[in-house]
Amino acid sequence: MAPKAKKDIKKVVLAYSGGLDTSIIIPWLKENYNNCEVIAVSGDVGQGTELDGLEEKALKTGASKLYVEDLKKEFITDYIYPTMQAGAVYEGEYLLGTSFARPIIAKRIVEIAKREGADAICHGCTGKGNDQVRFELTIKAFAPELAIIAPWREWDIKSREEEIEYAEKHNVPLKINRETNYSKDKNLWHLSHEGLDLEDPANEPQYNKPGFLELGISPEQAPDKPTYVTIHFEKGIPTAVDGKEMGAVELVEYLNKLGGENGIGLLDIVENRLVGMKSRGVYETPGGTILYKAHEVLETLTLDKLTAHKKRELAITFGELVYDGQWFSPLRKALSAFVTSTQENVTGKVRLELYKGNMINAGVWSPYSLYREDIATFAAGGDYKQSDATGFISIYGLPTKVQAIVNNEKEGK
Repeated sequence: MAPKAKKDIKKVVLAYSGGLDTSIIIPWLKENYNNCEVIAVSGDVGQGTELDGLEEKALKTGASKLYVEDLKKEFITDYIYPTMQAGAVYEGEYLLGTSFARPIIAKRIVEIAKREGADAICHGCTGKGNDQVRFELTIKAFAPELAIIAPWREWDIKSREEEIEYAEKHNVPLKINRETNYSKDKNLWHLSHEGLDLEDPANEPQYNKPGFLELGISPEQAPDKPTYVTIHFEKGIPTAVDGKEMGAVELVEYLNKLGGENGIGLLDIVENRLVGMKSRGVYETPGGTILYKAHEVLETLTLDKLTAHKKRELAITFGELVYDGQWFSPLRKALSAFVTSTQENVTGKVRLELYKGNMINAGVWSPYSLYREDIATFAAGGDYKQSDATGFISIYGLPTKVQAIVNNEKEGK
């Protein structure tokens, strides 16, 4: 079934955050799409107080109803942890906080759109960003018959300043003003900052300015004494901190607090967007940075060399797939199957020292450790016979030796 034409669209489900973009989209949809019914959907992936007063605001600006879907646990267990187990980051640093939050929200929006009998799904992603791709690929994966409305690709509004003007004219309440309108995205995993002075890469982020950081403090403001934390993993999944078992949401929230207090997880990068341009962003990911580090340290004990090296290669592809909105692609699913098999013995605990933005290894233990002190020891004795290395080097170095012989013969030596 083909998506409906614009004139036939009577009911629209809107991906609603209550931020600037989606706040003005409700009246815009009613003005431009046949005075259609607008059903707002907000996926709760840990935005916290950003969801306060959302229903009142949505209804006041013209929505017929608001769904607030609690996706926090599913977000961590089904999206964050599989990505962390893969060791996937984008361009070597970005921990994909916004990237994997979009597929889970879009999937739930599709489910509600089908239940409500909607004609279209609308999102507030700009035509310059990655999120439009992430949302729309998910919609196409689960509801190819639904029309997709992307106002930023239709309307005449060109900037956030013009959005604010539109909001003021339509009496849409806003929590930002013209001087403080950083573009932010917050969830359980991270907080991103874009826009204003950050659009010039020459400008240093104002980490020490009160109110700039929300999930923690700068390394300069962190305590002058270290904090130690021990994280326990079962098959690559964190299950306890300092001996206390925790559920997924509680664990991430706890590590966010601990990491934030010690200036952990700040990242300032210029990244290559999927749509072709470079973008500068500042990210706060305190708990996630700790988890990635601890998981990586544990794998140094439990993975063999060939698996570890191949896993690092594939982690690049995994990260790109997540960043590019391909969460539901066959390749991402296949890579996750590989990753799951590598985690069978990634069980144990890791101790880290947190100090002024740094994470320092302070011990690692595993019942499946491939490190054997009796083999690796520099002390006398042990099970390793050093004389065995002679034959190994002769065979391993044979291609090098043969190449040298051939070269010498060519040169007449």
